[in-house]
Amino acid sequence: MKMPELDLPQGIEARFGATPQQVAAQLADTVAGFLQARLEIAPRASLAVSGGSTPLPFFQALSHKELDWGRVDILLVDERWVEETDDASNTRLVKANLLQNNAAAARFFSLKQKGDTPEDGLAAANAELVKLTRPLDVLILGMGNDGHTASLFPDAPELAHGMSLESRETLAAMTPPSQAHQRITLTYAFMHRARFVALHLKGDDKLDTLKKALSEPSRMLAMPVRGFLKPGLQVFWSP
Repeated sequence: MKMPELDLPQGIEARFGATPQQVAAQLADTVAGFLQARLEIAPRASLAVSGGSTPLPFFQALSHKELDWGRVDILLVDERWVEETDDASNTRLVKANLLQNNAAAARFFSLKQKGDTPEDGLAAANAELVKLTRPLDVLILGMGNDGHTASLFPDAPELAHGMSLESRETLAAMTPPSQAHQRITLTYAFMHRARFVALHLKGDDKLDTLKKALSEPSRMLAMPVRGFLKPGLQVFWSP
């Protein structure tokens, strides 16, 4: 396969593969290796993942890795404010695809709590994360064609708060008009301190979006993913 042309800033590494399964295996190997290294020097390690269809083969590959999963914390970077029984629930997706096999022993933290809205459930969600291992050891992000990542959507009225580096909040409620569901998300201030960050993408459209994001890196509120396009990031992409 001819590798796509992508002019990445110095310090950002690209890992391209011919198939989603190949890239998922590479990402699973990388994440497992990083978590193993952390567990050798720390009591626990933490992993924050994104939902959607792109990470499914990655979840399934990672779930088989030989790790001391009982010492690993797992959570989503964001969640739609729906019940776990809803097809739109990423919690449901993670439990069915990642918290299986060896990874079934991991400790899962759910962002979705009781309450009619994310604002109603914010206090309970923060209480859920009290025992989360911090800072995040591994952060796996996706990206929408509008440049959003996690639930940091360009049209969300709460975006400036969610993207503020001055924020001491772990979570933020998001109500982007472009989306069918209200959301809860980890804040940029919390996520940007992660020790290892990967951007997991699939499709030529995502490469085009990434190129656009790289063209004006300072306009973070226009494309929030720009906040993570910095040295240390690893981009995993497949057609």
